[in-house]
Amino acid sequence: MKNTLRIGAISAVSALALAACSSAPADEPSTSSSATETTPAQTIDYKACMVSDAGGFDDGSFNQSGYEGLQQAASDLGIDVATAESNGEDQYAPNIEAMVAANCDLIITVGFALSAATVDAALANPDTSFAIVDDLADNDFDGTTDAPNIKPLTFQTDEAAYLAGYAAASASASGTVATFGGMAFPSVTIFMDGFLAGANAYNADSGSSVSVLGWDGTDGAFTGDFSDLSKGQTTAQGFIDQGADIILPVAGPVGGGAAAAAQAAGNTWIVGVDADWTVTFPEYSDIIFTSILKNIGNAVYDTISEGASDAGLTFTPYVGTLENGGVGLAPFAAGTVSADVEAKLQELTDGIMAGTVTPNTGG
Repeated sequence: MKNTLRIGAISAVSALALAACSSAPADEPSTSSSATETTPAQTIDYKACMVSDAGGFDDGSFNQSGYEGLQQAASDLGIDVATAESNGEDQYAPNIEAMVAANCDLIITVGFALSAATVDAALANPDTSFAIVDDLADNDFDGTTDAPNIKPLTFQTDEAAYLAGYAAASASASGTVATFGGMAFPSVTIFMDGFLAGANAYNADSGSSVSVLGWDGTDGAFTGDFSDLSKGQTTAQGFIDQGADIILPVAGPVGGGAAAAAQAAGNTWIVGVDADWTVTFPEYSDIIFTSILKNIGNAVYDTISEGASDAGLTFTPYVGTLENGGVGLAPFAAGTVSADVEAKLQELTDGIMAGTVTPNTGG
């Protein structure tokens, strides 16, 4: 029964990127802790459930992409689904408990912020399967997932961020680009590190000296949360004042504040994350240089499909890469990247896949 249908395909540098993005969910849960259930006309005896982080299912980012994968699975596979939307971190554990009480076969939690609550629930409910987006559920950092019934869904976003950094350095008119994060989690800094490494590679190849503000390979600029858009606007404006004309915000909805600052500046581009921001943030489509894509919807879909199959779910971590289409780039804004650079990006893509190009600084 396993179905590996790919949803939301988007062409990228070499048509290898797949995006999981579309318009905001039309049927959001009305409260943070109540479950919204969808039962197709014909169902099978399997129930997949999802708990968002504080960004909610209409965040234009990874919560929304995960939600879309869940809804696609419900439509295609004939399963039951339920969701619980969190408005704050104090709701993570209760929302997961609500999904357990709803007799979910698989509970998918969206975001590293839910890691501890997911592990606690998995240990307390060993007969329920869990998956977590963007985290290894390794809170004691011993190299293994903290509960045997959790499947991590992770993404090597530094691979795509490397290509974005290379392209951004080539396209910068000011010779300065920038990046910042919401908080210094590994799933955030991996974007920033790949972006820096790509810009450094462009400098080495071209003899240029494009500066990258906001991340030096070990430390950088963080707003401290993923919800306060004003912090994103202030941080981005600070970079614009220092001459940055392409900015990568890795901060969920806070990135919308950075986009507002870039649009107001009139000469600054934004690199989106997780989904294609020309689609999820259409009001800023005119200043989106490209977007670094996590194909979260597909990872969610395939995880549910595997769980609903006769063979059942395996708990080996899923890792999205350029090679398997789990990460990629959305198309570049027209006229920003030369044909020579696009050809080089294809060469770098091949090198990353082959293991001959390292898409990070090693910091």
